[in-house]
Amino acid sequence: MDIGSNPSVTGLSPDQARSAAPSEPSTGADISADFETFLRLMTTQMTNQDPMDPMKAEEFSVQLATFSGVEQQVQTNDLLRDLVAQMGASGLAQMAGWVGMEAKAVRPVAFDGASVDLVLPQPRFGDRHELVVTNSAGVVVERREVTGEAGPMTWAGRDNGDVPYPDGEYRFALESFGSDGTVADRRDVAVYGRVLEAQMGENGPQLVFPGGITAAPDGVSALRTPV
Repeated sequence: MDIGSNPSVTGLSPDQARSAAPSEPSTGADISADFETFLRLMTTQMTNQDPMDPMKAEEFSVQLATFSGVEQQVQTNDLLRDLVAQMGASGLAQMAGWVGMEAKAVRPVAFDGASVDLVLPQPRFGDRHELVVTNSAGVVVERREVTGEAGPMTWAGRDNGDVPYPDGEYRFALESFGSDGTVADRRDVAVYGRVLEAQMGENGPQLVFPGGITAAPDGVSALRTPV
């Protein structure tokens, strides 16, 4: 009996075998789907190969190696996803005690008419210093000369006519000037604010302050009990 090759069933070349595996999967579901497809292709190939012209040993080795690589990729992806979830939950649990406390961080403030507690940094250069307040549009709304000493300061949020500034987001900075009048140094000013919530954001755990302002936990330099 003539046992010829079946023209409708062909083997996979090494290049085809490699192309059956995903090169840059975007999600664990994509990897698993491609992994199952690869397994079916390889099983079908071995079942229907021509017994008179079986797959060469080196080709089979290449496909087995590719198979193993895809399997490891699936397992690694699942493991990393589990680790990220565990780390996020652990971080939130550790920050649970921060809720209700006042945290010091460099961040904008959602001004609503109440005074804001600032912490001026130590100037590095210059012999004259100013507190600079900007609104959400980046426009300077206030400049106030301050001493060169680091420490707490209260911002009332009022102009020279004792009129409150509009509600909104404001940022604070300390500018230092040299003897020629030019800016020699500029440093961000930290503020105190009550932590309302700790939540998981796109980039990990984050703290939520009044007005929906958020800050990363690693940006907090001090905690205190509200007075």
